[in-house]
Amino acid sequence: MSGNVQEWTWDWWAPAYPPGVLVYPTGPDSGEYRVRRGGSWVVVASICTVAYRLFNYPNYRSNSVGFRVVSR
Repeated sequence: MSGNVQEWTWDWWAPAYPPGVLVYPTGPDSGEYRVRRGGSWVVVASICTVAYRLFNYPNYRSNSVGFRVVSR
């Protein structure tokens, strides 16, 4: 499911993940910005993928950003 809203993640932002094979990469342990993934109804279809990453301050709000509750 991707494309309705960009999804907030719990991950802190880093410009890139460390090299190597990664399973469930989470980024650094702390930071200033949180990661948003995917596209939303206000962006072009080519970036409506979970691999697309953006960042904002944790208190950023928009009608095109949301979150999904999941459990492991």
